[in-house]
Amino acid sequence: MWEQVFADLAPGFVPDDGALDRAAADLGFPLPASYRAFCRTCGVGLAGGQFRIAVPAPFEACDLVTQAGLIAHSVGAAVAMLEEGAEPHRFDVEGGEASVVERACFFGAGEDGSFLFWDVSGTDGEYDVWLLAPDLETVRFGGESLDDFFTRVAAPSAALVLGPGAEPLPARFEGIAEATLARTEQAES
Repeated sequence: MWEQVFADLAPGFVPDDGALDRAAADLGFPLPASYRAFCRTCGVGLAGGQFRIAVPAPFEACDLVTQAGLIAHSVGAAVAMLEEGAEPHRFDVEGGEASVVERACFFGAGEDGSFLFWDVSGTDGEYDVWLLAPDLETVRFGGESLDDFFTRVAAPSAALVLGPGAEPLPARFEGIAEATLARTEQAES
């Protein structure tokens, strides 16, 4: 599947099925099938030159459970600061259903300051993917699965997901090897 999404695919550190199962147990919901396939095929790296998808890993900087909590806390803190202004903060959600943000599990970050999250209310083995724009207000529908998201952002439909004027992203995945991740973590400790 992912070889068709990314014409140029160089895998990075790939978690095993046990790590995926532990992450699902820690998060409290099953991981979507497209995400599990992404983890097993692509692993850790940069997708489309823009997005870092967190995967279950022994490295905090890219670990799904760690990043889901960290991003949620960071977004919550930023929204709290925005609410201190004259106007209350509101999410401008495509389709108007603001409750998708309440069901969010963050799993990716964009180089532009955007975040990807799942609406974990899905029941068909997949969750809708949403993009929280860098303004922390605009929420756009990204796709019905992770592969749908990357297919959409690599096509002329990219502007519908990434925002007005956005160009399609390259259909490329640049993996980061386990040795590089280990050196980075060691340098940071």
